Amino acid sequence: MSLLDVRVPAVLLRIDRNPFHHGTLGAVRSLGRAGVDVHVVADSAGSPVRSSRFVRELHPPPAPRASAAEIVTVLRRVAARIGRPAVLIPMDDASAIAVGRFREDLAPDYLLPRQPGALPERVADKAELAEVCAAAGIPHPGTLVPGSAEQAAAAAWRLGLPVVAKWSRPWLVPAGSGLRSTVVVRSAREARELFLRAEEAGSRLLLQEFLPPGPDRDWFFHGYADRTGAVRAGGPGRKQRSWPRDAGLTAVGRWTPNAQVQTLAERLIGELGFRGIFDLDFRRCGSTGRYHLLDFNPRPGAQFRLFADSAGLDVVRALHLDLTHRPLAAGAPLAGRAFVVENYAPLSALRPALGGRELAWSAADDRGPALAMWALWGRHVTERLLGRLLERLRRGVAGPVRTAHSPVVRQAGEPAVGAAPAGELSGAPGDEKAGSC
Repeated sequence: MSLLDVRVPAVLLRIDRNPFHHGTLGAVRSLGRAGVDVHVVADSAGSPVRSSRFVRELHPPPAPRASAAEIVTVLRRVAARIGRPAVLIPMDDASAIAVGRFREDLAPDYLLPRQPGALPERVADKAELAEVCAAAGIPHPGTLVPGSAEQAAAAAWRLGLPVVAKWSRPWLVPAGSGLRSTVVVRSAREARELFLRAEEAGSRLLLQEFLPPGPDRDWFFHGYADRTGAVRAGGPGRKQRSWPRDAGLTAVGRWTPNAQVQTLAERLIGELGFRGIFDLDFRRCGSTGRYHLLDFNPRPGAQFRLFADSAGLDVVRALHLDLTHRPLAAGAPLAGRAFVVENYAPLSALRPALGGRELAWSAADDRGPALAMWALWGRHVTERLLGRLLERLRRGVAGPVRTAHSPVVRQAGEPAVGAAPAGELSGAPGDEKAGSC
């Protein structure tokens, strides 16, 4: 018998168009396996998620760059089709912000954590996060928000080159603009030129102290803050491999006890009065040993299934249980457990895992998504390689097509994918961490 109230369906909302978003599949499986009807509001036409046997129904998503009010209209349409209250789970920052703004309007149809509507937007904004950390006494890289191109150049020198440049609201960066949500800049001129594109990016540019990557420096914390504010489920994890190297999503993560990270996470959540699912990224400074908060995502992280405990509780199940007034089972942490994203770390997916492991796509009880993912991934890699080759031919550049990793994180709203090499994707000394973990 399921511990979850299976009479209450769940609606997963994702606005970004990434077909390889394995976090959505993780949420579908987590709730579907518990007997909950799972509805997905996302661009799933070409996504492997649509192949999961645990999806009850797919619904058309809001249009790209839809306003918060337009997103609410779509959700009301979905609610009318379902015909009963559902637990609503935003799966990206833009969704979480829209839901936070219109919580009261959605409340009759959806079950949602009760918290100040502006809080998700405040913590997701990279510039405001620096102020949040300063007020709460949480270590954060030195950050400056220039008001002009000349101030941007001066800020780069003041912080010490290289510096990390971020758009404060990366979900507003238009796809196809060539702009990146986060990038390492190595000269004052680069900082000046980037500032001049602020209007195109749709948000403020901020410059941040660069914390060099290194072994065991990238950490994350996933959790769920219940109605009382207590942090339940989740835990601290260590990023062992990332894609792009040292600059992107977690390709291999391991559940690793870390009292300092745990204390920082719980203190911040308590100071803010945050309620709901959250995903925090930290980087340890090599010279001071302090853990600096880089990102606060007010929604499930893509690798949240890493933290499924001995009772099967993860942050998504914790949310459903809490909002339906069911007790949260007290399971034991499974320290050492690993989470592997197969298309970014294929060799790690094949190696034995002594502490237990979950794969992002492959599952014995749900084989469709992995088969669909590999077919889609093969086409994607082929198209990327051919595109690079054609570009070189057009430019008349001699030499082989390179697959070197760019020192950037993915552009907001586009797939966090690239032409992966045949072997393992691992970090290497000297690779940049362009902003967030």
